Amino acid sequence: MRGGFVAAALVVFTMTVTGCQGIDVPKAGSPSGSSVAGAGDGHAVSPLDNPDGTKPGLAAITSDGDRAKARALIGKVSTKGRGPKTGYARDEFGYAWMDSAPGGIPFAHNGCDSRNDLLKRDGQNVRFRSGSNCVVVSMTLHDPYTTKTIEWTKSHATTVQIDHVMPLSYDWQMGASHWTKGKREDIANDPLNLIPVDGPANGAKSDSGPATWLPPNKQVRCAYSVRFAQVSLKYELPVTAADKRMMLEQCGG
Repeated sequence: MRGGFVAAALVVFTMTVTGCQGIDVPKAGSPSGSSVAGAGDGHAVSPLDNPDGTKPGLAAITSDGDRAKARALIGKVSTKGRGPKTGYARDEFGYAWMDSAPGGIPFAHNGCDSRNDLLKRDGQNVRFRSGSNCVVVSMTLHDPYTTKTIEWTKSHATTVQIDHVMPLSYDWQMGASHWTKGKREDIANDPLNLIPVDGPANGAKSDSGPATWLPPNKQVRCAYSVRFAQVSLKYELPVTAADKRMMLEQCGG
């Protein structure tokens, strides 16, 4: 009996020390990433239920009814050929990551830059710099693009990057070159167009449209296509015909 009591006590002690979160916490300053099954962790929201981008993540669209809604939404997107990149520069869309976009987009003018707004929106176990409720110094990110769980720290900032779902140079080629500077600042900082993701995956995407790049995680490709369409429709920016075909295909079209 005493041996059984000691064993039980050891189990309780171990659970108390390690916790029950199921997340390996790295040493301070050390990023880590581990593959996880599935498309999300229950924190992420479907883009169909997140039309302004203020809710976290990018949950998979799986039901037949929702996939039909996704195809109907993508079907509204207009198409045209991709124009020249002449004159494009990141600064044409304002400095990164401003809090002063003028068009009334969510999170703007809240005293916190848009990068930190997005880390707070999508991150879990978020910790802030001492004395701040804005500057994120560590968090756990369940990346929808790769299914990795990333234990992120500010000292290794590029392990998580903020993806512009419709890349800014793509926007420029599809019509944003003729916009006002303020409208370009809006799309560059609009949470609808921004998702924190695995840095290398974002680098691989570059300025590609859906016809040439999709998230490695196949489960969220329909959701990604919906988000691309939502940005396109909000800003009245067309996509290429090839991109639209690929978007529809991801949702069963």
